[in-house]
Amino acid sequence: MEPKTRLPLELRAAYLALHRCSDVQFEKLGVTADQFVLLATLARGHALTQRELAARMPSDPSTVRAMLVLLERRGLVSRNTHPTDGRARTVALTESGRRKFRQVFKAGQAIRDQMVSSLSAAETRSLVRLLRRVSNSLAAATTVVAAKSTANEN
Repeated sequence: MEPKTRLPLELRAAYLALHRCSDVQFEKLGVTADQFVLLATLARGHALTQRELAARMPSDPSTVRAMLVLLERRGLVSRNTHPTDGRARTVALTESGRRKFRQVFKAGQAIRDQMVSSLSAAETRSLVRLLRRVSNSLAAATTVVAAKSTANEN
């Protein structure tokens, strides 16, 4: 099989292996891998709208909303009406959410170490750079496809 054909399969295999490993590691802390990504995205800074959060993860807005409802019930996030857009909600980590994020991040160190254990530092930097390039390319392509789809509907 050509590398061009193998790339999507290998990326998916790596993602699924990381996801499964993370779910196992985080289960004892009461957090899924997807919830960890949400907490990590919020831990990077200020409050985000639910739509911004879904785009940054990136994830489906309805999936993000369902996770937020659950995490809000557990006291890990707060959702408030946006100050200038009554239809939007802003989301932020609570103090309990920040503590939980730090706890889960620490628990994930072994996974991060395992991921890079077979790579040199230079290979790790290259892989990160290449994956970012692939992600950006696919995001741009998605925008073009969505624009064409919208134009065809009109």
